[in-house]
Amino acid sequence: MRIVSLLASATETVCALGLEEHLVGRSHECDYPDSVKRLPVCTSPKFAVTGSSADIDRRVKETLQSDTSVYAVDAALLDELRPDVIVTQAQCEVCAVSLRDVEAAVARMRARPRIVSLNPNSLADVWADVRAVAAGCGVPDRGEALVTALQTRMRAVADRVAGRPQPTVSCIEWIDPLMAAGNWVPELVELAGGVNLFGEPGKHSPWMTWDDLLRHDPDVIVAMPCGFDLERTKAELTAMTVRPGWCDLKAVRTGRVWAADGNAYFNRPGPRLVDALEMLAEAFHPDEFRFGLRGLGQI
Repeated sequence: MRIVSLLASATETVCALGLEEHLVGRSHECDYPDSVKRLPVCTSPKFAVTGSSADIDRRVKETLQSDTSVYAVDAALLDELRPDVIVTQAQCEVCAVSLRDVEAAVARMRARPRIVSLNPNSLADVWADVRAVAAGCGVPDRGEALVTALQTRMRAVADRVAGRPQPTVSCIEWIDPLMAAGNWVPELVELAGGVNLFGEPGKHSPWMTWDDLLRHDPDVIVAMPCGFDLERTKAELTAMTVRPGWCDLKAVRTGRVWAADGNAYFNRPGPRLVDALEMLAEAFHPDEFRFGLRGLGQI
């Protein structure tokens, strides 16, 4: 079996299912585990991803005005790799290549692989997608076992925070313009023993205003910009720290502002969402949890 994964979370899932040896291609964003970086890269962004959050937001919106996706698929390379299975997504044109672009590339291939398209909006969808990848790759039992193991770890966290004081939390998915985290993140916040202030479970991340943040004055702020690693997130946070009222926020005054590696842990609907949950639990309840994850995704 030959597998091409065009989605970072799917690549992690394929590897967690014990199928890494069957991977023959990846997207430009697939970087975990580190060993997958050896694979041929089948996608690329259509614009430069350098610059500030505002610069990237402008380029994304300009590209989507005239195109179906902000990423390109290398159809010739896909044909050369001869995959039996291609894993992609239909959830977000900004997160990865669009399903339409993949289908167009497959239509030009000499052999037609099976397309497994994922559409995660909630934790329940994430588990369904793990099962879908496993089934599409012919190992459904491994999918059930992986889902059970991940859910068990999550329940262990939720059980430990039951009955503890719940801090109010604002999770920031984009800094300029300001966007709250949606989809599965509000569920993670609640499981970790927090009260999520912005964004609804199972719904796309909503835009928010600076006044919204000031008015709700959260106990905890977690910055997890989509696609940014920890160092870049720290750098981008300066755009918030210079705004009027920042120093008056409760989270700032009490030292409960956190930067997270959103790209690795929070924005990818795959196995490492459990690590993301443990990071939140450690941030909300530092006297209760010691997962040793500070250096990986928190400050």
